[in-house]
Amino acid sequence: MGARTGAVAIGRNEGERLDKCLRSLVGAVGAVVYVDSGSTDGSVQLARSLGVTVVDLDTTIPFTAARARNAGFARLLEVAPDLEFVQFVDGDCEVAPGWIDAAERAIAADPQIAVVCGRRRERHPEASVYNRLCDLEWDQPPGPTDACGGDALMRVAALRAVDGYDPSLIAGEEPELCLRLRRRGWTILRIAVEMTRHDAAMTRFSQWWKRNVRAGHAFAEVSTRHAGDPEHYWAKPTRSNWMWGAALPAASVALAAPSMGLSLNLLWLYGALGVRVYQSDRRRGFSPPDARADALFCVMSKVPQAIGQATYWRRRLTGGEGRLIEYKGPST
Repeated sequence: MGARTGAVAIGRNEGERLDKCLRSLVGAVGAVVYVDSGSTDGSVQLARSLGVTVVDLDTTIPFTAARARNAGFARLLEVAPDLEFVQFVDGDCEVAPGWIDAAERAIAADPQIAVVCGRRRERHPEASVYNRLCDLEWDQPPGPTDACGGDALMRVAALRAVDGYDPSLIAGEEPELCLRLRRRGWTILRIAVEMTRHDAAMTRFSQWWKRNVRAGHAFAEVSTRHAGDPEHYWAKPTRSNWMWGAALPAASVALAAPSMGLSLNLLWLYGALGVRVYQSDRRRGFSPPDARADALFCVMSKVPQAIGQATYWRRRLTGGEGRLIEYKGPST
């Protein structure tokens, strides 16, 4: 199997991570396209040395992952027009042995399945609490699901039917694509198979912060774009971020003087939120240390995510241009 599938990898200054990514694809699929977003570390030369078709994105147009995936998909079908499936993968991920075959079997079993994803694992969860949180974030139950991430096997016909990714989104493009697919009657399926090994390379709090600012921007942009739809997609997390990340702390501080400090007691609500998250994680099977870490950072994430939402609205109201929010530096 694998001959019916091509692959599109996207990246920017991924270095050794990209080498692992492309080597995991070459020979496992019928054709591989790498889309580069202005790398300066020799990524393009590396890809070509492995016999991979390369697309160099125009650097005068703002980069987005969605734009890169669309460009790679178009080039892939020029190289191999008869492909039925396409495996998308981020350049910092290595595809697990056996994944392509397992995903092909799953998607071929039901013509209504548009997307199959599996278990993305963090390569070095022990390196930092931030890496460990990524590994926990991706631990989702198998079965029909609302959305996939950047790594997924997709049916070519389904992707064509919805005109691919929305290239204007700087984040959240995968859930937004899955939303449009589900509206057309397609299914998104998660299977209990290891799919990719991801290298988050997050060792600093500032990286975790930027990643959550980006998430908040995605919540705001995607939920606003689909605000009039019956699903009210991402409306709930967007409201939650505004309340916990902006309204509650602002009200607690602003009312401190007139209430003689009593308003500061509102901050205890964050503890209650943390307990709720902890209990939910324990029901999912997380260990006590993992559940505590996830609860703490989930509560803290409300602030950078609210900042990300505010960033989106500032750009929209001022006519500013949306640009990538990157949390990761070049591979060393």
